[in-house]
Amino acid sequence: MELAPRNCRFPPPPLLLLLLLGLSTGAIVNWPTEEGKEVWDYVTVRKDAHMFWWLYYATNPCKNFSELPLVMWLQGGPGGSSTGFGNFEEIGPLDSDLKPRRTTWLQSASLLFVDNPVGTGFSYVDKDDAYAKDLATVASDMMVLLKTFFDCHKEFQTIPFYIFSESYGGKMAAGIALELHKAIQQGTIKCNFSGVALGDSWISPVDSVLSWGPYLYSVSLLDDQGLAEVSQVAEEVLDAVNKGLYKEATQLWGQAEVIIEQNTDGVNFYNILTKNAPMSPMKSSLEFTQSHLGHLYHRHVRHLNQDSLSQLMNGPIRKKLGIIPEDCSWGGQAKNVFLNMEGDFMKPVISIVDELLEAGVNVTVYNGQLDLIVDTMGQEAWVRKLKWTELPKFNQLKWKPLYSEAKSSETSAFVKRHENLAFYWILRAGHMVPSDQGDIALKMMRLVTQQE
Repeated sequence: MELAPRNCRFPPPPLLLLLLLGLSTGAIVNWPTEEGKEVWDYVTVRKDAHMFWWLYYATNPCKNFSELPLVMWLQGGPGGSSTGFGNFEEIGPLDSDLKPRRTTWLQSASLLFVDNPVGTGFSYVDKDDAYAKDLATVASDMMVLLKTFFDCHKEFQTIPFYIFSESYGGKMAAGIALELHKAIQQGTIKCNFSGVALGDSWISPVDSVLSWGPYLYSVSLLDDQGLAEVSQVAEEVLDAVNKGLYKEATQLWGQAEVIIEQNTDGVNFYNILTKNAPMSPMKSSLEFTQSHLGHLYHRHVRHLNQDSLSQLMNGPIRKKLGIIPEDCSWGGQAKNVFLNMEGDFMKPVISIVDELLEAGVNVTVYNGQLDLIVDTMGQEAWVRKLKWTELPKFNQLKWKPLYSEAKSSETSAFVKRHENLAFYWILRAGHMVPSDQGDIALKMMRLVTQQE
């Protein structure tokens, strides 16, 4: 089945407006052409590869959407859905109970959610050989989508455009940002690209793995023996990466996580103050059998497609959108997305961040204090490896405290900025910063987009 790009559709009334008015989704409503407006569509980015996007126009009581930036949100996994998890669990106008979110980013920016790579969320492929297998394909697919989007939605061509990301989405965002910068320089895409933000991002996987032991030990979640066990397997991961044996490094990464779970009584990799729910034997038996990949998928992608969110997306949201093919279910191809990217998992992209900085692109790194999978120590480690000429000056700066509210004395974050690099240390947040600390996440977004 081949879908032609359909990108200038006028959709049904937005769900948010209908809910606030207390009307059924079948009601006829004259809704504003700007405030509360939503559009969505598919773009065929390659033969047999179709990518879904969903745009919300900013709803600020004092400003028109044209006076506010456009933010594209990229989820991790790979295989996590921006239109689902990022939208309803983190920064969109409604939460997963379809209630208005107080800290939605929509009050300060228009939001573009893209299910990326193809096969994620409502995006889908027609044939198994159409899945992306590396970052280069992920980035080139996104260039097709962004060119189509900006060509059709010319009202956004001059509005400052930012890419915000989380987890593996940050690794993809780095590659996408560099290709977008080149496309703009070459004149193939017209947009006002203003920066990329890398949240708890898998930029240098081995630096994360190497820091897990020391981090857990420092917060009393490993003893001496546990630290020695974790450190030993981390060194094996490093050796495999140094030899370019990336699939072997992925397998060893999985082993490191098992060792950590055994020594910490099941610490949650997304927030060290909580524990992982044990996997039931039935669920375990239903998972695919490539053991190390199965465990990694279950730990890092399956929760992004949790049952309650899947019911929402495959129920009311699918009905609202009205364009999802009958044989496509939200999250139905996520497992295959993850499997096909196996050879890319452990490859670092520090050099891409260096290229972005040297090209003058604004780069923001932000990280949750309680995250383990991409802990702050690991982020700091790869930042120190940058070859950016201004890095020594960045390193010499002292960080500054941030507060969610001007009257508050409680420190919510620290920040350090120099030239086109910024680093935010977000306190009391795990891997999903906007979910854990919505107020400071919104404030950070406003700072990054130069609204404060």
